[in-house]
Amino acid sequence: MPRFYLNAPLAAGQALDLPDNIVRHLNVLRMKPDEDITLFNGNGKAYPAKLYNLEKRRAAAEILREETQNNESPLDITLIQSVSSGERMDFTLQKSVELGVAAIQPVISERCVVRLSGGRADKRVARWQEIVISACEQSGRNTVPQVLPLCSLQTALAQMPSAKTKLLMSLNRAQTLKQITPSADGIIFMVGPEGGWTAQEEQQAFDSGFQAVTLGKRVLRTETASLAAIAAMQTLWGDFV
Repeated sequence: MPRFYLNAPLAAGQALDLPDNIVRHLNVLRMKPDEDITLFNGNGKAYPAKLYNLEKRRAAAEILREETQNNESPLDITLIQSVSSGERMDFTLQKSVELGVAAIQPVISERCVVRLSGGRADKRVARWQEIVISACEQSGRNTVPQVLPLCSLQTALAQMPSAKTKLLMSLNRAQTLKQITPSADGIIFMVGPEGGWTAQEEQQAFDSGFQAVTLGKRVLRTETASLAAIAAMQTLWGDFV
């Protein structure tokens, strides 16, 4: 059943006009009146609905019921991702959401190829949030991870809660994930850009309570490192069992 995110209050028995972006998608899917869809608004619940009108530029649906579906991982992971170039960042965000991350903190580090600030940064973060929403639609998640405002690595390190297990992808003083005992409060996982972290940035992370982890002797690309590590964490401590 097609799923669509709607930034609005939802309730059983509610009839509502659907926004233009959903109307376009419904027409692309060649859906027809009386067919079923699922709506969600990020509150953790799903709302099966029936289309009762579908035109080229207008669609309306009635919500049939409210369902509580817990599709979230028991492992709370915040991904600190240094901004990568082109489609790599989009891919990382999309797949990390499918794998179950709870929040994403994009950061600018010294070796970032992409430099964003001001209005350009705000627009890019909004675009990343749209990618996250689409990933939730596809993967069945009813809770939408937040893409936090873009900031410097130093700012991100200063803002991270101390109670969580803090892990840094690095070959420097690294342990394997099997050697880590994660905190019940969750995990903060930090992955560098295409050129990696500088020695100074790694030391700043260590000073902020991060531990280095590795997935083996091979050097992984930034988008590979994020996703492989998250999948490994879900296998060791989450719901990939």
